[in-house]
Amino acid sequence: MPTAAITLHDVSKSFAGLPAVDGVSFKIERGELFFLLGPSGCGKTTCLRMIAGFEKPTAGEIYLEGKPIAGVPPYKRHVNTVFQHYALFPHMDVAQNVGYGLRQTGIKKDEEKRRVAEALELVRLAGYGDRRVWEMSGGQQQRVALARALVNHPTVLLLDEPLGALDRKLRHEMQIELKALQREVGITFVYVTHDQEEALTMSDVIVVMRDGRIQQQGSPEELYQRPVNRFVAGFIGSSNFFEAKVVGHDRSSGNARVETASGVTIAGTVTDRDATLSAGDEVTVAVRPERFRLEPGDTTDSAGDDWTTIPGRVAQGTYLGDQTEYRVATDAVGELVIRRQNETADEHLRGFGPGEPVVVSWHRDANLVLAT
Repeated sequence: MPTAAITLHDVSKSFAGLPAVDGVSFKIERGELFFLLGPSGCGKTTCLRMIAGFEKPTAGEIYLEGKPIAGVPPYKRHVNTVFQHYALFPHMDVAQNVGYGLRQTGIKKDEEKRRVAEALELVRLAGYGDRRVWEMSGGQQQRVALARALVNHPTVLLLDEPLGALDRKLRHEMQIELKALQREVGITFVYVTHDQEEALTMSDVIVVMRDGRIQQQGSPEELYQRPVNRFVAGFIGSSNFFEAKVVGHDRSSGNARVETASGVTIAGTVTDRDATLSAGDEVTVAVRPERFRLEPGDTTDSAGDDWTTIPGRVAQGTYLGDQTEYRVATDAVGELVIRRQNETADEHLRGFGPGEPVVVSWHRDANLVLAT
């Protein structure tokens, strides 16, 4: 069985007695594009710095390709780090920056030149070796930093918010390039970000962290479709939440029936497969904005047990280009955020205006019943 590229086993880190990382365990398989995701202060960067060797764990063990690396200095770990602000040397040209790490190993000049050229070609900067880094755009500087990290052929590449300094359009372009580059070189990438869209579009595996602890680990699809708690459901994408009490729960199927404070009965799926719920237990129901149907009118017809249908009134509509986002006030579950796709150029113009009565409906498959 192949050995994982990186393993953290019950790792903790405290600063001045305060826990920054609290009992974290996970494995990163070889060749994965692995994301550590969470808000500022959740411990994700501290995990990265411990893997790099810039911080020492207070407790627990970190393994690189199955071997413990406690006490191994950063320069002897076969990992490289790309930082948000690149850390390039302004007095060196591009080739000198990329080859800096190679020169520290005493490599011959011809070999350094060859490997620098290969690295620059890999990041689409062939022919840029003589440029000064301060003459280059932010995206080009990011590529130089990547080339410098890749030129040593590391086992693992660590990326700490690497695209945070770029504007939105360039960041999106670099996301596509980075993912393609990772597939091409086959190196394990460990990527830290607070940007959930970035994590969803790029990753193979995501670990969501909060207050130094792991909330959930899984594929982007799993975290979006089956978040285990309210924090994950709110951090990965956006959700509508309303409180309810359990009427019944079939653990074998994961199906549950719940009732809101206003008496609306809803069928849904319990996202935590291990949860055991009893009648009367309090839960939270999450529904993604795109899962609602919105139709004109103020009367509702029962659509059977598989659908929930309630009346509402439009409070606000916001044009988002490909979508229109509506805020709809309801007596049954409070205000809902609903997104409708604009399939034609004038779709938004045919939408719903403030104060207009509407009927909101959604299928039971859209209801995520969160036990915690």
